[in-house]
Amino acid sequence: MRVEIWSDINCPWCYIGKARFERALERFPHRGDVEVVHRSFELDPRAPHQARPVVPLLAAKYGMGLEQAEAAEQGIADNAQAEGLAYVRAGRDAANSFDMHRMLHFAAEHGRQAALLDLLYRANFAEEASAFAPGRLVELAVEAGLDGAQAARVLADRQAYADAVREDEATASAMGATGVPFFVFDRRLGVSGAQPADTFTAALEQAWESRTVLTPVDAENAAGACGPDGCELPQR
Repeated sequence: MRVEIWSDINCPWCYIGKARFERALERFPHRGDVEVVHRSFELDPRAPHQARPVVPLLAAKYGMGLEQAEAAEQGIADNAQAEGLAYVRAGRDAANSFDMHRMLHFAAEHGRQAALLDLLYRANFAEEASAFAPGRLVELAVEAGLDGAQAARVLADRQAYADAVREDEATASAMGATGVPFFVFDRRLGVSGAQPADTFTAALEQAWESRTVLTPVDAENAAGACGPDGCELPQR
């Protein structure tokens, strides 16, 4: 069985949702027969490549004060920490993620996609230094087990793996995905948002046992998701 996960490195709920899904997968009896594939989804394809502080971005996007934006970040941090994830709230930044997605496709060809994705999430949400700093992406690629010179060439060639990223995004759009994380089980069952682990357990069981047309699970009540208009903010 194949599970495809559409996500963006800028999306904190993708970071959290991945942990919740993996907790469900760990206790799934057929986990050895489940292939997990990570797909690209840019929350803001027009975002500048220059990193900008997250808190002012949140304040501007939602029309709130800086204190409210800081409280929203703390709420997301609380959710992450409840899953055992490190989350650096102060000083976090964001930027265009297209190059990260291209590098993830390069990593997939070499069997290192999952390792690189974990490192990208760690760099963006759990470390003080910016994940978008010059040279950082190649450093992370090397840490994931990829050849540094090859990774640098991929990064320098703006067309390398660009079509693969766009294809992922087009597929997500065709399936009706408007935000991430978005989980698709054997192209038959869809789960939107960073749902509780029990929801992912139920989806794994249903997808394993059934052969139905793609059915959204809790699509109208997606829990913890990011979309073009921003990320869901925890209620305080």
